[in-house]
Amino acid sequence: MAAIGGSQGGALALACAAIEPKIKLCAPHYPFLCDYQRVWDMDLDQNAYEELRNYFRYHDPLHQRKEQVFNTLGYIDIQNISKRIKAKTFMACGLMDQICPPSSQHAAYNKITAEKDIVYYPDSAHERLPGWADKVHQLILSHIDD
Repeated sequence: MAAIGGSQGGALALACAAIEPKIKLCAPHYPFLCDYQRVWDMDLDQNAYEELRNYFRYHDPLHQRKEQVFNTLGYIDIQNISKRIKAKTFMACGLMDQICPPSSQHAAYNKITAEKDIVYYPDSAHERLPGWADKVHQLILSHIDD
């Protein structure tokens, strides 16, 4: 069984691999929901993370509950369950991604202790990654008997 997806689907692929031991291969690309605090600190809480800015703007304008908010988000932060992944993980990261910054993706990737590899697309952002689907397909074919 494999878990594959991009962006939120990439986060779900990692989450599924962390909780389902039958998953033997995980292939996320630019996973979302990783390291909320880092995204906030980098001032990239736009687009997909815009709700963070809106929450503080409208519900906690003085950031009095900032620590509590980020502690609570930790319960659904993919980096915090990545260490449970036992599946071989093959990840892709666009280095120009402003929606899911590479450093936030690495927060999850670096905590995976299973066999893993990452492919970098230096000039790609949060978009279709040329050749990625073919790489994943070949990886799946090579693991069919596993």
